[in-house]
Amino acid sequence: MAHTLLLVDDERKVIEFMEPFLRQEGFRIITAASGKEALDKAKQFKPSLVILDWMLPEMSGIEVCRELRKTSRVGIIMVTARIEETDKLIGLEVGADDYVAKPFSLRELAARIRSVLRRMDQQDMVHEDKMIRGELTISESSCRVWKGGRELQLTPTEFKILLTLAARPEVVYSRLQLLQAAGEDDIYNDERTADAHISRIRKKIEDDPAAPVYIKTVYGFGYRFEQP
Repeated sequence: MAHTLLLVDDERKVIEFMEPFLRQEGFRIITAASGKEALDKAKQFKPSLVILDWMLPEMSGIEVCRELRKTSRVGIIMVTARIEETDKLIGLEVGADDYVAKPFSLRELAARIRSVLRRMDQQDMVHEDKMIRGELTISESSCRVWKGGRELQLTPTEFKILLTLAARPEVVYSRLQLLQAAGEDDIYNDERTADAHISRIRKKIEDDPAAPVYIKTVYGFGYRFEQP
């Protein structure tokens, strides 16, 4: 199946320079002329890779890259006339996979696209047992959790509860069910024990534990995991 590329540039002549060659190389092509349009089309079409111009109207390529990285591991190649090393580092630090400076050859661009796609395929093989939930990556086999690339330190009980919730987003679990999933359903535990575990998990995975994004309270029932 052909990979889909999203080409993002507000200069039509740049799109017209890239699009015919990349189609000939066997890629499906979608285009966007602004950052907002790029985010909308990325959400709609789920491209394999985004070719993203740095200088865009209203919303810069860096801002688009940062937004994409909040919810997606899509490949991203930044394309720009900026050639300072610090600019390149900024692009890579916010999540770009590669960086091409204008002017560039189409053959070089195609080679870089294929290189990024190969790396992504290798990463997918490594991450087969991992769940991606927003900024969270959860590995059941290694009992580890990452947020935005930073590993979080959860206790075994906290991990089992988080795994139970994240494995089935939108399903509501009672406090007792969560304790049972964590192997802590003995007579010394009550519903307040589950609440305490949830509170500690939220402090580790949420940006603002008082306004949780991932683990929602369902009053009168228990808790559910919400996919951002």
